[in-house]
Amino acid sequence: MKFYIEIKPGAELDLDYFSPYIQKIIVNAIKKYLQYEADVQSKKRKKLRDNPLAGWELRIGEYRVFYEIKERNSVNILAIGHKIHNILYIRNREVEL
Repeated sequence: MKFYIEIKPGAELDLDYFSPYIQKIIVNAIKKYLQYEADVQSKKRKKLRDNPLAGWELRIGEYRVFYEIKERNSVNILAIGHKIHNILYIRNREVEL
């Protein structure tokens, strides 16, 4: 089943924070890993427990895409960040998980 992907305004601002090169990597990964089977856990996709950002996380190297699944075929991208060790940064600000 194909998922419709929507990047919410806050996530667009998160994405704009990165260089065009990194933006392209992130957008390509979103298309590759969330267009199909966005609701299936894998090494790249993880269902999160009690997370204030979103219910799911897509891992792209040191970058993270936080998303939720609406209905059966809709993915909303809510936040995009950069993780260094155990610290997540969104728009260069540390975020508590």
